[in-house]
Amino acid sequence: MTATARHITNGVFLLILLGLSVWSAINPYDMQVWWTEMSTVFVLVAVFGCLYKRLQLSVLSYFFIFLWCWLQVIGAHYTFELVPFESVGNFFGFERNHYDRLAHFVVGLNAVGIAELLWRYRGAPSARAAAIYSVVIIMAVANFWELVEWIYAEIDGGSAGLAFLGSQGDVWDAQKDMLMDTLGAVLGAVIFLCARCRLK
Repeated sequence: MTATARHITNGVFLLILLGLSVWSAINPYDMQVWWTEMSTVFVLVAVFGCLYKRLQLSVLSYFFIFLWCWLQVIGAHYTFELVPFESVGNFFGFERNHYDRLAHFVVGLNAVGIAELLWRYRGAPSARAAAIYSVVIIMAVANFWELVEWIYAEIDGGSAGLAFLGSQGDVWDAQKDMLMDTLGAVLGAVIFLCARCRLK
């Protein structure tokens, strides 16, 4: 893909995300939860926007960032527990809304971008090492995020904290979320190894 095509594609990702964010801000389920969930999206867009020319990540890496932001913005509007996901749940016979699990899996797919950065900027001795490191980094981030959710829920002590935590009464929710992050990271690492020669 040429540089121009890459810029246009990434620009389309950004425009779609901006439009979706505007929709998400209109009458969300809980404005406090919306700001809390959207804060990570705002930070990511700001960081990658400022570093866009310097990082030069592949469209594949930006796609997985965009995909996670897409899911996050929708979850911010409804709260992750209440996102209309019944058709998927009914198809698989789930009683719980697993939208948040899907989002955690997509978080893991961003191992592609992490591995690409490590490989491109010599943060790892080989592509295989970069892939392994990316899985470990995703696991660490997943662990940190579960702690953030727990601390926020404890400090808030109300419905907004519970909505942000999103455990839906599952005492093993944090462990299952981290498992989904890890499974996504493993797949992301495999995708990176398969695509590294085309990451431009």
